[in-house]
Amino acid sequence: MDTLIGDWIGRIAEAARSGRPLAIRGGASKAFYGGPEQGEAFDVSTYRGIVAYEPTELVVTARAGTPLVELAAALAEEGQWLAFEPPHFGPAATVGGMLAAGLSGPRRQAVGAVRDFVLGVKVLTGLGEVLSFGGQVMKNVAGYDVARLMAGSLGTLGVVLEVSLKVLPLPVAERSLRFALDEATALARLNQWGGRPLPISASAWHDGVLTLRLSGAAAAVAAAQRELAGEALGDAEGEAFWDSLREQRHSFFAGDAPLWRLSLPSATSVQALGPTLIEWGGAQRWLRGGDPMGIRAAAAKAGGHATLFRGDQALKRSVGVFQPLTAPLARIHRHLKRAFDPQGVFNAGRMYPEF
Repeated sequence: MDTLIGDWIGRIAEAARSGRPLAIRGGASKAFYGGPEQGEAFDVSTYRGIVAYEPTELVVTARAGTPLVELAAALAEEGQWLAFEPPHFGPAATVGGMLAAGLSGPRRQAVGAVRDFVLGVKVLTGLGEVLSFGGQVMKNVAGYDVARLMAGSLGTLGVVLEVSLKVLPLPVAERSLRFALDEATALARLNQWGGRPLPISASAWHDGVLTLRLSGAAAAVAAAQRELAGEALGDAEGEAFWDSLREQRHSFFAGDAPLWRLSLPSATSVQALGPTLIEWGGAQRWLRGGDPMGIRAAAAKAGGHATLFRGDQALKRSVGVFQPLTAPLARIHRHLKRAFDPQGVFNAGRMYPEF
């Protein structure tokens, strides 16, 4: 076994004996997300490097401390990428942090989320065991769902050591279009277009403007552009716009007002809860400020949920980061936590205060 992993197992055992939790930390680019860190910092960023990459198989395996920029560069050399466009939120972002946060970028509406690209993981549990789930090929489904379970778990189940991911070829052609539309009309158009075979890979509405991205074969992109019309953006302008959304550098995300992320059925009507930016064909809606209880109630009524994505610690403590769990879901969370981390060593309170 790797000497570093052996040292980590000893430290985990000591933390379990002493009752002192460990706060798993990679690049810390997403430390703002979730509940506050508790316990001693447990730096895992040194466990890095691409373990295996076979471009013809569309699969890459990387250690969790591998910087995302390093992985992206290696994939780009082969004309490939992580198609779900994971946000970095800083140059130190790592593969493990990407998986733990479970966040996807603008293209999620077309290709799926982080968990849909996870083929396998290797995890160090709170019992000091190194467990492997899934595999390194797309046809191997052994333990597949357990591997996916790590996506979005915020490190509460264990230390991710390695991740095997499906990769895809870079798009052949792309074009971004803009339309002047009010919110209700934009939502109606997005749901109408979503039911047609159009190569829409991303969408965003804000302040009376709907922006679409078309991706795919050059002929398909050109045909969709002619059909939809709209104002075409230059390649550099379009790329900069979608990057600003992914990394939350867009002006909508500026300032200190609480940032809420609402996951709703795409056809949900206008919510009128505060300043809004809409993505994923209407399924993801960002909201600034507003009444926390009203936001949570409106999201639940629509069949979705609301997450306090960014906010000060006082607000997080008073309303919680994530939508409160129903009793059955809370039981599932407790059982999973006990199975992987029975002593509560890892990332206490990052998802819910009781886990």
